[in-house]
Amino acid sequence: MSEIDSPPVARMTTKVPQVTAFFWIVKVLTTGMGEAASDALVRGVGPVAVAVVGLAFAAALVAQLRADRYIAWLYWLTVALIGVFGTMAADIPHFLGVPVWATSVFYLLAVVAVFVAWYRVEGTLSFATITTRCRESFYWAAVVTTFALGTAVGDLTADGWALGNLVSGLLFCVLIAIPPAAHRWAGLRAVPAFWIAYVLTRPLGASFADWMDGPSFHGGLGISATLVAVLWTAAIAAVVGYLTLTRNNALATAKPA
Repeated sequence: MSEIDSPPVARMTTKVPQVTAFFWIVKVLTTGMGEAASDALVRGVGPVAVAVVGLAFAAALVAQLRADRYIAWLYWLTVALIGVFGTMAADIPHFLGVPVWATSVFYLLAVVAVFVAWYRVEGTLSFATITTRCRESFYWAAVVTTFALGTAVGDLTADGWALGNLVSGLLFCVLIAIPPAAHRWAGLRAVPAFWIAYVLTRPLGASFADWMDGPSFHGGLGISATLVAVLWTAAIAAVVGYLTLTRNNALATAKPA
């Protein structure tokens, strides 16, 4: 069903941020923070932390869905909690002995399923026209599943392929530059370029956070996971605080991507 043929639905002001450099900076920071915070909480608190963070994520998502406009701190709080809780959940198959290549394939299929369902219902996967409840629901489903895919792919390169965290981080720095370059010079459309880069932000940020937290005898910096999480959280707070005050990351109107 195309957007032209769709029946009339209630429209709302788009509740996602404009995709600028600030968007990508905060997105990468939330992935690194999520990795470090998950490690610190699981090591220090245990299973109780998973339940508490899960409830916090659910509450933030409900508040985001009920909001009538884009609110920078609420949007990014929801994304950050996906980063923490999603890391905890994504690590479960690894702890159960499931190979990382298998989880990578599973989450890839989950992402494809979300996008296929989204496109069949809405006729678009645009990240700039999230102006109905249905599209917003698909959007957050895509955020969650792409995060899980990025988690699995990051584990695959760092552990499955034995590249290590630093090399994996540098690899994803190169890979994430390909979609925008292909969009600009090779004709790749904006929507697939966006979602490919979106997936790659997760292993990029998490790889560097794990490198900072990793023991020095394994090539890491030996910084505690708690301190790494605090440092990345402070960076997120600084950027989101700026965006909240200036509102230069908000979309005034929805434009097709």
